[in-house]
Amino acid sequence: MTSQPPPLPLSLLDLAPIKHGATTREALEESLDLARHAERLGYHRFWVAEHHNMIGVASSATSVLIGYLAGGTSTIRIGAGGIMLPNHSPLVIAEQFGTLETLYPGRIDLGVGRAPGSDGHAARALRRDPRSGDEFPQDVQELQILLGPSQPNQVVHAVPGVNTNVPIYILGSSMFGAQLAALLGLPYAFASHFAPDMLVDAVTYYRENFQPSAQLERPYVIAGFNVLAAETDDHAQYLFSSSLQRFAELRRPGGSQLKPPVADISQVLTAHDMEMANRMLRYSAVGSPSTVKKGVEEFAKLAQADELIVVTNAWEHADRVRSYEILAEVAGLRP
Repeated sequence: MTSQPPPLPLSLLDLAPIKHGATTREALEESLDLARHAERLGYHRFWVAEHHNMIGVASSATSVLIGYLAGGTSTIRIGAGGIMLPNHSPLVIAEQFGTLETLYPGRIDLGVGRAPGSDGHAARALRRDPRSGDEFPQDVQELQILLGPSQPNQVVHAVPGVNTNVPIYILGSSMFGAQLAALLGLPYAFASHFAPDMLVDAVTYYRENFQPSAQLERPYVIAGFNVLAAETDDHAQYLFSSSLQRFAELRRPGGSQLKPPVADISQVLTAHDMEMANRMLRYSAVGSPSTVKKGVEEFAKLAQADELIVVTNAWEHADRVRSYEILAEVAGLRP
């Protein structure tokens, strides 16, 4: 008798969404509650992402939030998906994540991206140099040095940080991230949950050109995927209307807050809005347990994924928790 292969690792990506009419504190408390459920259900990691000047996102102080989540859980990996590195000096990020790793050893991940995670106004408020994204490869390598063992003649040390060896992940939605992750031998996380267009090309390039490193011997791909699971297809589609509204309104200044689901989405979104939202959310599994199971399996194969990181936005926190419960059941996760 042959044993069953282990289930594909599943993880969560959370932006601490702020609901219309709710408070930021409620959003942060719900994120911690969700992380605790994810830990209980057998999810592999729980990541939060840096965004700025967005009225519907409470994860802007990403390192602080990671400390809150790690302190309220016990075993699940907690990390950034990601830190927008050009907004910060590598030394500051090394010190922050070195501190987190020191407090919560073996549980901290550092995903980094080169996008601003903000609009132009916020980028200026962050004192971000418009050219800083060009230095992203050098900044990543500086991070590796600061988080690794002390080197001869090294004059700047991250304290805490040195020799914590916090694992670094390259985040991206284009060929640039794939090329850098392959060159440096780092795991690659593709933001296909909202930027799906180059997924297959980028992952294929990464796998074909990967160079082994001290951190990673073989390529490792994490792909973003939207899931909303409910007891029936119709109810899941109804709940998913909150996500459609949110993504349709992303182009507005400051974005939007999460709104209640609607029975007829055409009553609140134009045909153009729907087209844009559906294009961004192309890689989604929305429906009953059987529908979601099929969607996850098909997407994992398409993305050549070693792990999926799942995004679920639902108006009611209980519906979001239930969706992750259903996903854990159909994916065979083992707490």
